[in-house]
Amino acid sequence: MHYRRLGRSGLKVSEISYGAWVTFGNQLGVKEAAELIHAAYDHGINFFDNADVYARGQAEILMGKAIADLPREALVLSSKVFWPTMPGPNGRGLSRKHIVESVHASLRRLNTDYLDIYYCHRFDPDTPVEEVVYTMNLLIQQGKILYWGTSEWTAAQIVEAIGIARQHHLIPPTVEQPQYNMFHRRQVEIDLAPVAQKFGIGLTTWSPLYSGILSGKYNDGIPEGSRASLESMAWIRDRLTPDTIAKVRQLSALAAELGVTTAQLAIAWLLRRKEVSSVITGASKIGQLKENLGATAALNKLGNDVLERIEAILQNAPEE
Repeated sequence: MHYRRLGRSGLKVSEISYGAWVTFGNQLGVKEAAELIHAAYDHGINFFDNADVYARGQAEILMGKAIADLPREALVLSSKVFWPTMPGPNGRGLSRKHIVESVHASLRRLNTDYLDIYYCHRFDPDTPVEEVVYTMNLLIQQGKILYWGTSEWTAAQIVEAIGIARQHHLIPPTVEQPQYNMFHRRQVEIDLAPVAQKFGIGLTTWSPLYSGILSGKYNDGIPEGSRASLESMAWIRDRLTPDTIAKVRQLSALAAELGVTTAQLAIAWLLRRKEVSSVITGASKIGQLKENLGATAALNKLGNDVLERIEAILQNAPEE
């Protein structure tokens, strides 16, 4: 496993991380979650991502139980705040009230004294950015979080938060968590990359396999028991267009030629960018986890010629 700095901070995170979204509390129970987290840890993953809204808090509870016998100082734990998790008009958003109450709830569920990273899960147009920055700075001073960041914020919104922090001698955001994969590129490559480079913001990207599509498992239809076969995940089926599947089939052929899997090729393609501190992966089986981990070695096979062939297949390079 290789480790990268979280932006320009001193915190080092595994370049492949493991997230709880979708699986924890939905597909996995305590035993399965513990087995996967321990396997990830044994293979060098130190960054484990979560959010208060995942499975209505059950994802944090499962992760808290799963990491109970691991050394806390060796882990980088994250959670997020924004979506409705409590009753009443103040039970959502980024007000100081909701952030403070939410971080306390997350710490209880995860059974830990502090979070390494705390994300604003979305931008809140109803709360002044000053209030958000001051609140995150307060939590850092109290030792409840060590770093804070954003998720799915625009470059302009991140720059505003950085400007406020600098003006008032507060701690600015260190990290942004955007969606990034071969079919969802513009946000990172055009909007966020310049901000990451200028201000030292690290990117911890999610959905590297485009909801599993870039694993190649839907190349010949929808397997029984897959996420796309579930009614609760019907939106994945909308992404399975003939054009998308045709491109993934070509990527699968290229991956086979390189001696890697389609998923490993897709994750390695993300790791090629220096702005990416970690690629957050999900897995419901040990085999999937180990396959994803193989992307680190696959990165060495992405020479300029291979990258050009990938671009020729995708035909979606974003333009300014």
